[in-house]
Amino acid sequence: MRFGVSSYSFWHFRGEPYPLENVLEDAKRMGFDGIEVLEQQLGEDVSIARLHRLRRQALTLSLDIYAVSTHQDFVYPDKEDRKKQVEQTIRSLEVAEALGAGCIRLNSGRWKTIKSFDDLMAANGQEPPVPGYTEDDAFGWVIESIQALIPEAEKRGIILGLENHWGLTYKAEGVKRILNQVPSPYMGVVLDTGNFKENMYEQMEELANLTVLVHAKSYLGGGEWYDLDIDYVRVGKILSGSGYRGYISLEFEGKMDPQKAVPQSLDMLKTDLLQAAAR
Repeated sequence: MRFGVSSYSFWHFRGEPYPLENVLEDAKRMGFDGIEVLEQQLGEDVSIARLHRLRRQALTLSLDIYAVSTHQDFVYPDKEDRKKQVEQTIRSLEVAEALGAGCIRLNSGRWKTIKSFDDLMAANGQEPPVPGYTEDDAFGWVIESIQALIPEAEKRGIILGLENHWGLTYKAEGVKRILNQVPSPYMGVVLDTGNFKENMYEQMEELANLTVLVHAKSYLGGGEWYDLDIDYVRVGKILSGSGYRGYISLEFEGKMDPQKAVPQSLDMLKTDLLQAAAR
């Protein structure tokens, strides 16, 4: 296993984005092996020249840019709306290719019938369908959209990592339902340790052998939206038992100053996950 940090750890969508150039310097100083770029954190300048400067900076710091965390939503009844989301994701693949990343984080999307994120969390990530449609409809839309992306991912050599991220993928069952219909070496799972609100370890076990990237949540100082007591020794046993050897990507989501909390979280993850792997 290698340890990286999501740039999201330094910016929680509040105020101006924390510059990725700074994230790279921080990651090197704190002892990480690489970073995951939150695409929204790039800001307005997503020119090839900027992306290549970031790639060069990572190289000179001896850091990987191993993934790009993207946002899309395929749960739209209108086919044209879904087409726009596919096109947006193709642009995200182009960003990842320019950065030299091997994976993008993919979302399935959700019905959006619960507007408030706090209310969605209170409902454990579940929400009712748009009137006149069913869950089967939504899964069909998502599967069709991802199938359209596979040739684009293959052309660029980039894996689509579907995350357990609320909506249709709030349970491992939903993630697997989608992956089973998109059998491709360019499809895998981004396993987020903080996105299962119930039976978290059992659900992690269901996805561990499909996982291409792990998001490891930390909530020092109390969670921004919620926090969970995650047993990372147990998580480590699940991952090592499945043969996982990839990146552990820290997503710090607490209220403590990230300059203090991020290195503390890295120490905790290394201690617990490597302890489990050694057993």
